[in-house]
Amino acid sequence: MSDTRSQPEIYVSTDIEADGPIPGPHSMLSLASVAYDPDGEELGSFSVNLETLDGAQAHPRMVEWWAQFPDAWAECRRDTVAPEKAMNAYADWVEALPGRVVFTGWPAGWDFMWVYWYLTRFTGRRPFHENALDIRTYAMALRRLEYRRSGKQYLPKRWFSLERPHTHVALDDAREQGELFMHMLRENRRDDS
Repeated sequence: MSDTRSQPEIYVSTDIEADGPIPGPHSMLSLASVAYDPDGEELGSFSVNLETLDGAQAHPRMVEWWAQFPDAWAECRRDTVAPEKAMNAYADWVEALPGRVVFTGWPAGWDFMWVYWYLTRFTGRRPFHENALDIRTYAMALRRLEYRRSGKQYLPKRWFSLERPHTHVALDDAREQGELFMHMLRENRRDDS
């Protein structure tokens, strides 16, 4: 593995969909990432729908939640792949990115938990190590507000892309939040110059 300390950071905006609150008893249904260079250029994307884990079951509350989004449910159950195959392909994709990868999510605590668990369980690899950036926390610091006042409803409209609705389809949502983060990052860098 090459030394990435001198390479640029690559922000890997990631979204997952699941059928329960934790991995193991429940399954990750869909995983998608969009990679951005430090200037906000999209470098590529990865998306996969996963077969459910042997012996796992959907949590009743998640079954109710998914019933509200039948199109997104249908999308995340299309062309499913075994977890081992899916996660090895994902790790290969992440490791091929041209820089030091930083997992980026909203909320990173949720998405990273699932991705890290699945990567270590099915590949034994940790391409992100423990590098996970939470976009809401970044917004809190950037705006100098309390965490509770840093939700999307409090953020400036200029940071959002009007073309990116939140659909609960993992690739759509990874791109939506990735563009949000890159707008925030660019603005922060302009303020520093």
